[in-house]
Amino acid sequence: MFESLSDRLQNIIANTTREKELTQDNMKESLREIRRALLEADVNLRVVKSFISNIKDRAEGENVLQGVNPSQQLVKIVHDELINLLGKEVSPLNTNGHPNIIMMLGLQGSGKTTSSAKLAVKLKKDGRNPLLVACDVYRPAAITQLKTLGEQTNTEVYSEEDSTNVQSIVENALNYAKENGFNTLILDTAGRLQIDTDMMAELLLIDRIFQPQEKLLVIDAMTGQETVNVAETFDAQLNITGLVLTKLDGDSRGGAALSVAYCTQKPIKLTGTGEKLNALEDFYPERMATRILGMGDIVSLVERAQEVFDEKEAKELEKKMEKAEFSFNDFLKIQKQMKMLGSFDQLLGMIPGINISRDDKEKISHESEKQFKRIEVMINSMTPQERNHPELMNSSRKKRIAAGSGIPLHDLNIFIKQFEQMRTMMKGMSGMKKSLGKFKDMNPALGMKKMMQTMRRFK
Repeated sequence: MFESLSDRLQNIIANTTREKELTQDNMKESLREIRRALLEADVNLRVVKSFISNIKDRAEGENVLQGVNPSQQLVKIVHDELINLLGKEVSPLNTNGHPNIIMMLGLQGSGKTTSSAKLAVKLKKDGRNPLLVACDVYRPAAITQLKTLGEQTNTEVYSEEDSTNVQSIVENALNYAKENGFNTLILDTAGRLQIDTDMMAELLLIDRIFQPQEKLLVIDAMTGQETVNVAETFDAQLNITGLVLTKLDGDSRGGAALSVAYCTQKPIKLTGTGEKLNALEDFYPERMATRILGMGDIVSLVERAQEVFDEKEAKELEKKMEKAEFSFNDFLKIQKQMKMLGSFDQLLGMIPGINISRDDKEKISHESEKQFKRIEVMINSMTPQERNHPELMNSSRKKRIAAGSGIPLHDLNIFIKQFEQMRTMMKGMSGMKKSLGKFKDMNPALGMKKMMQTMRRFK
């Protein structure tokens, strides 16, 4: 996400390093380039004008701090203004109410139904007991889709397939929730291909009768400028409480995220960052601004790692490493956990100090995924005994594994050789303790960075 804008802003800021201080004259070219970069990223013109004006005012008004060069100063100014654009502060979901009601709004195709299921997964992690309510009685198979997602996320779905009375459905769902201990209702309301009077009338009726604590507008980040028009219309009619941006991982420009919060003055509360049903995250303006400027996002990386890595399991692996007993099964286990963290290009963008282009990140990600699959095939072609005891490998076993996996013997030999080198390196490697489970400070990402580099060597 934001790759194009991020690359452009980083290059513009880097070009100010030769200046002694920020002045009106030497800022003209930088501001012109920043303006161009924002417009190319499909940022709304109103937002661009305000952003450039604020940067200009601050750059001219700030004193140059001793030991801080103009490039660093411009980073600070742009960083602060990006945070302002993105909403300044984190805005958590309102979970008041017994049960509390979250109404999901949006046009057809925005990802509303999938986001409802993802939200249920997220609320469960937070200790809530959500009930999905099928309020889309118009779109063919909408109820079936929600039920399928409910089964995948182990979340109950309330529906009345023979009814088109949405008010009655919500009322009955509310009573059902009270009787069965559900403390959150997620209303998957109907969308349309475009905003119309009937759609708004139905949503207004639900809003006025049941007074949901949250009215979240789900927007496809890849629709660009149209997101602002849609958001402003919904907000004018329903006074939305927040925004959910879907497909943010597929939007390299980022104009929607930078525009919609500013134009509606409503917070982005959640973002969809992948297809998996756990890929819905709280939105942190400061973290996103940091990532746009190529400064990484250690905190989010650590939080992801905490969810993926089991501490008890990590300690057991650490003991094996210290004794050089690390097996192919252990390697496969770590590889699967790494996949759960996200794609390599996403992870590289969250680690500070890795200044490589978007194209290079994509190449690394593609090659890493490709190599992960090859390694998995090789290991799965081994016997259980061979997976647990790498020292059993001999020439006849290798030939059998190569034939079974369809991978050339030469490549298998390289993998096994590098695996043995890694086992030797792991023995006594104190930094590995940080990369496998002690995610309590800022250092684990450094260990993870080393681990990613090591795993990418198997090619």
